[in-house]
Amino acid sequence: MYFIVCLYFNKTILCRPNSLSSVGIKFECCLCDFRYAPNTLFLFTERSHCKKIMDANNHSTVTQFFLKGLTDEPRFQLPLYILFLLIYSTCVVGNLGMILLIILNTHLHTPMYYFIRNLSFIDLCHSTVIIPKMLVNFVSEKNVISYHECMAQLYFFLVFVIAECHMLAVMAYDLYVAICSPLLYNVLMNYQVCSWLMAGVYFLAVVGSTIHVGFMHTVLFCKANVINHYFCDLLPLLSLSCSSTYVNELLVLFLSAFNILTPTLTILSAYIFIITSILRIHSTEGKFKAFTTCSSHIAAVSLAFGSGMVVYLQPSSVHSMTQGKVSSVFYTIILPMLNPLIYSLRNKDVKFALKKTYERIRFS
Repeated sequence: MYFIVCLYFNKTILCRPNSLSSVGIKFECCLCDFRYAPNTLFLFTERSHCKKIMDANNHSTVTQFFLKGLTDEPRFQLPLYILFLLIYSTCVVGNLGMILLIILNTHLHTPMYYFIRNLSFIDLCHSTVIIPKMLVNFVSEKNVISYHECMAQLYFFLVFVIAECHMLAVMAYDLYVAICSPLLYNVLMNYQVCSWLMAGVYFLAVVGSTIHVGFMHTVLFCKANVINHYFCDLLPLLSLSCSSTYVNELLVLFLSAFNILTPTLTILSAYIFIITSILRIHSTEGKFKAFTTCSSHIAAVSLAFGSGMVVYLQPSSVHSMTQGKVSSVFYTIILPMLNPLIYSLRNKDVKFALKKTYERIRFS
């Protein structure tokens, strides 16, 4: 027979006596919504408080998850494997090539290309966290990932996706200074300022990811272990929980709002000033060149933040996992492939550096 001991967030916990100890009576408990949490004990003391005592092995009874992937249809597995292999290959060649090109050519050692090099590094790592495991799952019978691998993938995914959001804001600020204050550019964007900006980007990314994954370790996973996604993401994981996820959902909402809306407002403010400055340019050719550069940047920003808002800033009651998977493809797979094209390969300096590097390799 079970009886009510206490409330845990918005759930009632039912417990029964299990054994005696020197500090009180140990109770075996479960949640009243019938999603049971075995191996979870609560200590009932003289002061009538409930203290959660976790299993010594882990915070969860689930040791592995099954990734549902993009589709269940076997006929689509091979075409999708080939498609995403080509996308990943393009992403690696584009981003790694951009990093090496900037390092090898001294005329590209400027603040703008310093930020582009860091963006390429973030995109390369971001896609590598997701796509290789995804490709393996396309050709595997069971898309299995262990609990610890899942938490590791979630941690590094969050590090690089948060870093990308703030990196785009830093790059917009750099463009704003270059167009609106060209005479002060070398003073305002010196090496020390650029280094501090990059340190801030990675600091926010590591802190945000650590908070999310730290609180994810407090969540219990009991029997449900099929993740309706192609990688370990926050909301699909929380939907499998057999314990309260109220705090986790609040964190997802608040931190997502900070990491998406803050850079978005920074970028919008920067581009308002940039467009105002462009309209003052008398040369038609100068206006066209500036608008072309800005439009490609705005397209990349819209793709990144638009898809992120669809996934993370919707209430859980209206959030669709299928819609979330489709939106996730844009900022985890498509955007890292497109960024080298959008930010760099259309640039005359990069084309000149590419030609110069090719000739250097050819005649060496």
